[in-house]
Amino acid sequence: LAAITLTEKYAKELNKSLAFFSLTVDSELDSSNGRKYGLGSSAAVTVATVKALCQFYELEDTDELVFKLAALAHLSVKSNGSCGDVAASVYGGWIAFTTFDREWVTSQQEKRNYSIKELIEGDWPCLSILSLNPPVDLRLVIGWTGSPASTSDLVDEVTSKRRRDQQAYEQFLEDSKQCVNLMIEGFQTNDILLIQQQIRRNRNLLVKMSQDTGVVIETPALTQLCNVAEQYHGAAKSSGAGGGDCGIVLFNRREGLLPLMTAWEEEGITNLPLHVYNTK
Repeated sequence: LAAITLTEKYAKELNKSLAFFSLTVDSELDSSNGRKYGLGSSAAVTVATVKALCQFYELEDTDELVFKLAALAHLSVKSNGSCGDVAASVYGGWIAFTTFDREWVTSQQEKRNYSIKELIEGDWPCLSILSLNPPVDLRLVIGWTGSPASTSDLVDEVTSKRRRDQQAYEQFLEDSKQCVNLMIEGFQTNDILLIQQQIRRNRNLLVKMSQDTGVVIETPALTQLCNVAEQYHGAAKSSGAGGGDCGIVLFNRREGLLPLMTAWEEEGITNLPLHVYNTK
């Protein structure tokens, strides 16, 4: 609903006449018994809604426009996520994403003569979305623990408890930034080993932050998922905010995955047969 409201406000600013329409949403991002996989379905349906209305109102739907409208929709419902899942839904493929300055965007919206068009056309501080070409032999495998998690709740919890040791949290941010930059370098130089090293490093950083804040990020099921994957030479970590849902594993080859699937199944972990989709 927020995506509809914002996109229609934007259309009105472009002097488009609003009209009636029927919008149908069909999703396969949950299991047969209705449990969510944690694949960013909220972001996906927001992006799909924005794109559908842009087409309906014959608006130019560039990736940047769709991302910003969808991000504004998420902000309007007090979502505290990074909008990385929104960027992934818009751009597709492998991307390096740095989120925008949320306080700056909010301050622009609070201005007296706030214009969605002007806000979208302006540069958003800190926002960066870079498409990456993965090494040919890089293989992504996703495991689902069957236990749902709430990104919003986890982020709120970390935000609340990080004040115990703000210095440790700042160090976590700095270390994470270095980790991500090295991972980007791995994509740019086709260095799968470097990418895997940073996945493992990121996992360790998250585990340490979890210990510092007392917030459970890597659940016992996620730990088992990662440890089993490591036995088969995969680099594994929790995905998203953690706390349940999925873990991701990166391999350096396309063979030898069947034993992992069998081992996961014995632990109650489901392999999701998904692949990275490139929209281009």
